[in-house]
Amino acid sequence: MSRLIEPAAGRQVFTLDFAPQPSDIDENGHVNNVVYLRWAQELATAHWRSKAPAEAQAQWVWVALRHEIDYRRELKLGETAHGRTWVSEAAEGPRFDRYVRIDGPDGAMCAQLVTTWVLIEQATGKPRRVPPWMLEMFG
Repeated sequence: MSRLIEPAAGRQVFTLDFAPQPSDIDENGHVNNVVYLRWAQELATAHWRSKAPAEAQAQWVWVALRHEIDYRRELKLGETAHGRTWVSEAAEGPRFDRYVRIDGPDGAMCAQLVTTWVLIEQATGKPRRVPPWMLEMFG
């Protein structure tokens, strides 16, 4: 993935801002790469919780299967990052792709991710096909 990712026209986009903490800064003086992964997880979780009804949250959970990350611009202490996430238009059985962009205060991309998540039924601990209503919910 080398091109900048952007949501398709009309896709719902969920946003969160992140303020790096001193513990997020590595020996190079900028946000550590692992922090971007944590922020992507926080974006995904907050997006799910903001959209899914309580009964769905009690029945289903998402588990990360794969992350692909590009880093482009360093982010330093004192800067605020703007995170955006949206999901793919289709699922593949229990798999669902999620896209994440984390931009600096100047709007330049700091990191972008394509992550694959698997829908798990909490009662059984087994993957289940993503139902159409979930696709519509995130549309």
